[in-house]
Amino acid sequence: SSLVLRQADDDTVGYVESLLDENDLPSRDVMAHPDRFYIGYNGDTRVGVGGVETYGTDGLLRSVVVEQSVRGNGLGTELCAALEATAVGDGVEQLYLLTTAAAAFFRQCGYVEIERGAATAAIQQTSEFDDLCPTTATCMKTALEHRKFG
Repeated sequence: SSLVLRQADDDTVGYVESLLDENDLPSRDVMAHPDRFYIGYNGDTRVGVGGVETYGTDGLLRSVVVEQSVRGNGLGTELCAALEATAVGDGVEQLYLLTTAAAAFFRQCGYVEIERGAATAAIQQTSEFDDLCPTTATCMKTALEHRKFG
């Protein structure tokens, strides 16, 4: 595939924030940690964003969103896989997420629903768990060690 991930920086973090805002995803802490966010490019075109927070072998996948104009082309799945590969490169073995609207999408990507209280302490203490995401959000996780990234 031609999807390339680039880490957000001071010049591109505004794009991340605006795309999250447009899609009703939490963006309050984006400016404070631009390095946790990535932009997916197809050639020179920005097609989506996502974030990975790393806590030892635990990771939090967050804010995965694809531009409205390119939805339905499998880019969300590609973006997810690219973010997972990034997490694996950072030593993450278990990836968690909270979602209000995309549980079905993440199930297709290999995530399973868990009780929020079953997430590890490091994950429960993240701002997304603690503050940014409603308690009605679905908590999900996946094990990365058996995934094949190539």
